[in-house]
Amino acid sequence: MVKGEKEKPLHSLIAGTTAGAVEAFITYPTEYVKTRSQFGGQRESPISIVRSTLQTKGLTGLYSGCTALVIGNSVKAGVRFVSYDHFKHMLADPEGKVSPARSLLAGLGAGVMEAIFAVTPSETIKTKLIDDAKSPNPKYRGLIHGTSSIVRDDGIRGIYRGLFPVSNSRPGQQLPSSITFGIGAIAGLVTVYTTMPLEKVSGGFGLEQRLDSYASW
Repeated sequence: MVKGEKEKPLHSLIAGTTAGAVEAFITYPTEYVKTRSQFGGQRESPISIVRSTLQTKGLTGLYSGCTALVIGNSVKAGVRFVSYDHFKHMLADPEGKVSPARSLLAGLGAGVMEAIFAVTPSETIKTKLIDDAKSPNPKYRGLIHGTSSIVRDDGIRGIYRGLFPVSNSRPGQQLPSSITFGIGAIAGLVTVYTTMPLEKVSGGFGLEQRLDSYASW
């Protein structure tokens, strides 16, 4: 790639989504056990959760809600890769170099996009599917049915919230990941708005750079 040339978004998207999907599928059983341990009337050890799941639902039980995380992780990694490349290119100097401070800013911007558009919804849906799957009569028949049911019942906000009552009713438990990411998303929104002037300025520099390049032809 020519120095200063922007990485093709499609390449970043393919690399990110593939890496995210493989990572999510391989590590999902541990994610399942962790999420299960945050729900229920009594605390269970990871071994007892695995044993009871295998006895009642077999090996596939350890992958309940897996589709949501695989898709969410793919989107998450894809958004992160594409956003980071975009912000990094936008913040580069005329020679295509990015200072450590601007590289950090690009990473923060990518993290904000990732949290808002991928992490929070996928974590919320995944957690609700796992919690529903352990009940004797699950009401969700899968990812699509579960997501549509959540949106139908609670609206779009339903995939960004809904776990506060559960955590509040069980003092001493660790906050679910979706709540943590929700708080991070709110903080990310503040970051986006506070850094918008910098993005406007750097965007203007990028436009001038492109105009100069065109004028040299």
